[in-house]
Amino acid sequence: MIFLAGSLITPEFGLLFWQFMIFLVILFILGKFAWKPILTSLKEREANIEEALNAAKKAKEEMQKLHADNDKLLQEARLERDKMLREAQTAANNIVSEAKDKATAEGQRLIENARAAINNEKQAALTEVKNLAANLSLEIAEKILKRELADEKAQKELVNEFIKEANLN
Repeated sequence: MIFLAGSLITPEFGLLFWQFMIFLVILFILGKFAWKPILTSLKEREANIEEALNAAKKAKEEMQKLHADNDKLLQEARLERDKMLREAQTAANNIVSEAKDKATAEGQRLIENARAAINNEKQAALTEVKNLAANLSLEIAEKILKRELADEKAQKELVNEFIKEANLN
C-alpha cells in the first residue's frame, strides 16, 4: 500500500508522457474547433457590451439634452405666461382708465348741460320777471297818470316840470 501511495505522489515517466500527450491532443482539438468560436463569441459579447454601454451613454446624454430642452421650454412658457399676464393687466388697467375718463367726461358734459339748462331757465325767469315788472310799472304809471292828468291844470304843471328837467339834462 505504501507503494501505491508513493506512485500517486511521484508519478512515473510514462504516466506523465501520456498525460502530456492527452493534454496536447485536447489542446489541439480545442485550438482547432473550440478556441476560435469561443474567442469570436467573447469578442462579439465584448462588442455587444461596448455597444450597450455606448447606447446607454448616448441615451443618458440624450436624456440630459431632453431635460435641458424641457427646462428651457418650461422657462420660455413661464416667461410667455408672465408676459401675457402683464399684457392682460395693462389692458385691464387701460380699459378701467378709459372707462373712468369716459365717465368723467360724460359727468362733465351732464353737469355743463345742467348748468346751461339752469342758466337758460334763470334767464327766462329773469326775463319774465322783468316783463312782469315792466307791465306792472306801465299799469301803475297809467293809473297814476290817468288820475293826475284828469284835470287840465295838473297836466300843464307836469309838462312844465318835464321841460325843466329836460333843460337841466
